[in-house]
Amino acid sequence: MATLKTIEELGNIKGKKVLLRVDFNVPISKTDGKTITDDGRIRAELPTIKKLLSAGTSLIIVAHLGRPKPTTAFEVESEFSLAPVAKRLSQLLDIQVDFATDTVGLDAQNKVGKLEPGQVLLLENLRFNQAETSKDDDIRSEFAKKLADFADVFVSDGFGVVHREHASVYDVAKFLPSASGKLVQKEVEALSKVLNNPARPLTVILGGSKVSDKLGVIANLLKIADNILVGGGMAYTFLAALGYEIGTSLLEVDQIETVKGYIQEAENRSIALLLPVDIVVAKEFPTSETGDAEFEGIFAADEIPADKMGLDIGPETRKQFAAVIEKSKSVVWNGPAGVFEKDAYANGTSAIAAALVRAKEKGAFTVIGGGDSAAAVRILNNPDTENPFSEDDFSHISTGGGASLEFLEGIALPGIEVLSE
Repeated sequence: MATLKTIEELGNIKGKKVLLRVDFNVPISKTDGKTITDDGRIRAELPTIKKLLSAGTSLIIVAHLGRPKPTTAFEVESEFSLAPVAKRLSQLLDIQVDFATDTVGLDAQNKVGKLEPGQVLLLENLRFNQAETSKDDDIRSEFAKKLADFADVFVSDGFGVVHREHASVYDVAKFLPSASGKLVQKEVEALSKVLNNPARPLTVILGGSKVSDKLGVIANLLKIADNILVGGGMAYTFLAALGYEIGTSLLEVDQIETVKGYIQEAENRSIALLLPVDIVVAKEFPTSETGDAEFEGIFAADEIPADKMGLDIGPETRKQFAAVIEKSKSVVWNGPAGVFEKDAYANGTSAIAAALVRAKEKGAFTVIGGGDSAAAVRILNNPDTENPFSEDDFSHISTGGGASLEFLEGIALPGIEVLSE
């Protein structure tokens, strides 16, 4: 990968307007539609924002939230409005962050025109404009040009979207002097360290619901990992590939042959591939209708009852996984070990997180690859201390789920390539 351009390489930016693309795609409470339930991505952006403000710039921040329905006209869907983000950002920065009720319309134009050095303006959700995500290069480019006309320079710091060829991520960099922000640089450095020059042993922990979501990642990491630990819903396809009864657990039948190939390749490469040896089961998956799903016991991984569903790794698996993690010098984790949102099935995920904490204390470089894993460590307690996990407990927590996966897969990311020298 070519070297990323940095803010310093933009030269003297005092008095200039900066268009800053960030990832503020944060969860909003469905109860009131206003409360941000995890502001981790906002807090992760503060170093770049403060750096740019201290350089004497004014900031025009652009971001998206969720997946509003695409329309040719600009239409606000209240549940996807960035208004709550502007309020939270104001609190974190301890300054007033102004908010435009559109992105390139009259309100944005008027407020950009009045913006002074030291001031911050957040524009409304980019994805209310169909052109932001259009597959048509010309349509995207036209929208990107309107965004670029607001500013003198462009800084890209939304790592969670750099794998997308979107107008505000990719096309706008062609119209303005451009650089990466501190967060993107940090993400690239951390993930590159795991891929290119890891201290060994390197242990990869994979979880989440589906094998199919991580096919490329598994294939790429099989080339470099010393240990691969598999948990979460995807583990049951691996267990099925071994011929085990998995009951009504999540299964991707069409991936069984692929998984058999991974198991064989791991053996051929002398990679330790660890699968669960015991499983926490229930009768059904916990939903808003079924509640927490009654805990029905712990069974050996090859003895899951035919009418039961696996929802977490068991205590013996937790011990085995932790033993490997704590002997590692590099660890990357993507995907929870179970249905961590429910207390009864969060023990596996919290045990893995605690093992990463202990590994870091012994000198390991530990990376959490965004997505649900990052969300889990922000809401769970460390079973070793009974205190909430802290971001300082880990070497790096990525802000990009899909972007992190594609980076680990070895795919060139459009939003990174366009910023590279």
